[in-house]
Amino acid sequence: MKEIIDAISVAAARIKKVIEFGDTGYSEHVNKTGDTQLKLDIASDLIIEEEFKKVSSIKSIISEEKEESKLLHENGSYIIGYDPLDGSSLVDVNLAVGSIFGIYKNGTEGSDIVGAAYVVYGPRTEIVVAKDDVRLYRLSENGEFREIKTIKLNRKGKLNATGATQKGWSAYHKKLIDEIFADGYRLRYSGGMVPDLHQILLKGGGLFSYPATTDTPKGKLRLVFEVFPFAFVFEKAFGAAIDGKKRILELKPSHIHDTSPCFFGSNEEIKRVLDEYAKH
Repeated sequence: MKEIIDAISVAAARIKKVIEFGDTGYSEHVNKTGDTQLKLDIASDLIIEEEFKKVSSIKSIISEEKEESKLLHENGSYIIGYDPLDGSSLVDVNLAVGSIFGIYKNGTEGSDIVGAAYVVYGPRTEIVVAKDDVRLYRLSENGEFREIKTIKLNRKGKLNATGATQKGWSAYHKKLIDEIFADGYRLRYSGGMVPDLHQILLKGGGLFSYPATTDTPKGKLRLVFEVFPFAFVFEKAFGAAIDGKKRILELKPSHIHDTSPCFFGSNEEIKRVLDEYAKH
């Protein structure tokens, strides 16, 4: 798996330059989930594919920006599901964005994931890698990623990153969020999954929620590219990830672009979600 992480590191350094100097406009293409692709999305996807083609252990890749999976090496062992540039619409207002990678074997169900990584492109470029534990690496002046620390969540956090269109929330989800805020949690939400979850991980805990809503009853975030990788990260960091009632990594997508409601956080906050959602 080391060669995969090395390829992600090379791709991240290349994508960082594209973000800094590339065209932030929209392309004429729409991806599988109906989003008009930014030129940065397409450029990032091409960079990642170029680097993964050099890694013989990768059997196939599944990108948010591609309709179908793509075979790279017939004798490879791993399947990589990735979002090449999550939150790319935030680039034009100069907020942090990221790339997300799930490393799978044999299939793309939650039980098939064996590793995950994500990249944060902000004031500093960082990679978080989850295998047996969760480690943070930072891009140094000489262009190499250096290990900074191991990430572990506290049992209880202080942050609340709450997503989706509020008018579409269920009454019980609104009650849950209102009670969390009433207990003194601080709102931290940029609209970018990577920076918002990264903040919870580095600040010791809290809750990120993207529930089912009236307009997106199956949630908006994609299992293979976004939800499974972060579920793996949070569990390895001693936190948890659920869809409201069930552990995320027990889910089975019906297709590679399938979505799910999702909640990520430290154990105290996830217990609150489970207790509330069990009533409905």
